[in-house]
Amino acid sequence: MTETIINLESVNPIEFFGVNNRKLDLLKKKFPLLKILSRGTQIKLSGAPEHIEPAREKIELIIQYMERNGDMSTNYFEQILGGDDAETIDNFTERNPNDALVFGPNGKTVRARTVNQKRMVTASDKNDIVFAIGPAGTGKTYTAVALAVRALKNKTVKKIILTRPAVEAGENLGFLPGDLKEKIDPYLRPLYDALDDMIPADKLGYYMTTRTIEIAPLAYMRGRTLDNAFIILDEAQNTNDLQLKMFLTRIGANAKAIITGDPTQIDLPKNQRSGLDKAIRILQNIDGIAHIELDEEDVVRHKLVKAIIKAYEKDKEKESPQSYHQH
Repeated sequence: MTETIINLESVNPIEFFGVNNRKLDLLKKKFPLLKILSRGTQIKLSGAPEHIEPAREKIELIIQYMERNGDMSTNYFEQILGGDDAETIDNFTERNPNDALVFGPNGKTVRARTVNQKRMVTASDKNDIVFAIGPAGTGKTYTAVALAVRALKNKTVKKIILTRPAVEAGENLGFLPGDLKEKIDPYLRPLYDALDDMIPADKLGYYMTTRTIEIAPLAYMRGRTLDNAFIILDEAQNTNDLQLKMFLTRIGANAKAIITGDPTQIDLPKNQRSGLDKAIRILQNIDGIAHIELDEEDVVRHKLVKAIIKAYEKDKEKESPQSYHQH
């Protein structure tokens, strides 16, 4: 029986242990063969040395992260406890300050937080077109918007164009009440939300007025050539074949594009097939086009989202052994 005491003086112990010791309970659950006690600004581990060492490593990783970031969500706490692979560990260890994508309002640092989000960043740096495919909550759109804002701030592009198919309105927005902006905005809200996190409100207003940042439904891309731009097509699973081809062929000189989509959430009418599936298949081996798949391990929303995605995937496997990428 060995004892190890770890000091938490450099972080807020209440933040470390969680509300009602919730995080401490997670730690105890992860290491059931250890006796784990919290005393003020200390944590005491008692047990066999081979059980203490991995627990100590995890705790020190959490402390390091909190020293840099001030706090840690329960979700991240669980990610650190659960991720024993080298990439997950690397994801939470000391970062190069240059890996921040954007510094948003109030000092908020926006960076790729998971292994596949990091792959998205690398893929976009090396390729002009990236397909980022995965379920809701995996940070596809958020990471894509951060890459676009970084490119604009670094002056590698002159404008950002964010677009989504307004499927629920059938891309025929005439019957909705209000002016064009009012008709379109509900479909584009997630893109505004991401931008709000990354650009101060007054500057964002200026960018929108000068069309440096343009948010528009996919139908408005037709007939344009988009040069010197970072273009994001969000919710691409709701495009048909012709729409996606139209979008991909808009891309002009010195332009980058990220296409995000979740093939499990298609809102198209029953008689229409998603163009995303075909695009992924036929553009697989083209130099300059990258494909990144995100999964439930990339979920950075509420921890239950991860469990929900897993449950749906399990159910889908029962229904059909053929998943979308098995061509």
